[in-house]
Amino acid sequence: MCAAKMVGLSPIQAVTLAGMQTLTELNENFAIPGVLGFEEGNGGLICARVTGVGGDGTIYLHGAHVTHWQPAGAETVLFLSEHSKFEDGKAIRGGVPLIFPWFGAREGGGPVHGFARTAMWDVAFAAVSGDEVHLTLTLGPSEVSRAVGYDRFRLVYEVVFGRELTLRLSVANQGEKPMTFEEGMHSYLRVSDVEGIGVEGLGGTEYVDKMDDFKRKRQSEAVLRFTGTVDRPYLNTEAAVTVEDAGMKRKIVVAKKGSKTTVVWNPWTEVTATLNDMGAEEWRKMVCVETVNAMENSVTLLPSEAHTMEAKISVVGA
Repeated sequence: MCAAKMVGLSPIQAVTLAGMQTLTELNENFAIPGVLGFEEGNGGLICARVTGVGGDGTIYLHGAHVTHWQPAGAETVLFLSEHSKFEDGKAIRGGVPLIFPWFGAREGGGPVHGFARTAMWDVAFAAVSGDEVHLTLTLGPSEVSRAVGYDRFRLVYEVVFGRELTLRLSVANQGEKPMTFEEGMHSYLRVSDVEGIGVEGLGGTEYVDKMDDFKRKRQSEAVLRFTGTVDRPYLNTEAAVTVEDAGMKRKIVVAKKGSKTTVVWNPWTEVTATLNDMGAEEWRKMVCVETVNAMENSVTLLPSEAHTMEAKISVVGA
């Protein structure tokens, strides 16, 4: 594809950027008329709105959080809770939260799923290429990250909105010692009713059952069906996963690279009741299929090394 319009710095040049970008600066430096603009979204948080030939989307600078993606001619693909908090320092419930540098709770304290999903990211690059809109955001050390031992790193997050949604997270170790981390793209997928869907691609794969005292098990069935809370990190798998949804007459495919863990999660009634940012029945309309490196699949980078993890979400059918 040939780039129709490109604005901003290249991702390599832009990694030196730091500090808060104002709404005016963002629109002056990165907006593309009729395609990409920056505005105050929910809770007054700054977001980028994309209206592309291939699809529409929204990403908040708070957490580099994609909250909306709708391919052209199709229904929206991502689930976003109607009760989600859009507040500084709080994670957004739904869309695609970014997890770094640990998954879940951290021994010794710190925010659940790390600091990246509530940090303010910088926009570094924007471009149109064919029917796709490309955005690149970056994140570096802060007082929050240094307090938990991460002071020499750089994250570059490339998001491509089109007929597919491509999410590409690169992590660089800029320190003088090895750096170990976990990471994830916690994608919430919108479904007609979770009790009527099937998740394919994980048959025969070992997983950790968080709902059964973290026991290690192996999925015997080819298609996962939901009859209660599911919280499973599947280990040592690079397989694509397909969510078959007869109610919406579509399949959602989550393919990945640079990831060896896949997490499947639905909170059902019990866990949903403990969440103050999710409606009592919203669990029916979502399933998480997450592209992750966690637990024994965590990543260790030597000084000056980098690692890239990618998720590509596509829709087959309506």
